[in-house]
Amino acid sequence: MKNRIRVERAEKRLTQQELAEQCAVSRQTINAIESGKFIPSTVLALKIARTFDKRVEEIFELEEND
Repeated sequence: MKNRIRVERAEKRLTQQELAEQCAVSRQTINAIESGKFIPSTVLALKIARTFDKRVEEIFELEEND
């Protein structure tokens, strides 16, 4: 699964820690999602999208092999 979290964070000038706090997760969780090592739960994906004022589909995208 691809995601645009790093890009969205840069546009909003948010650190991983700040995004993590807004979503009530650890910075390590945000890092793992950004790097593609962890797929977030539906609830977490919705929280992340809401933080950026975007739809989930604008942040996350399924790849061919998903």
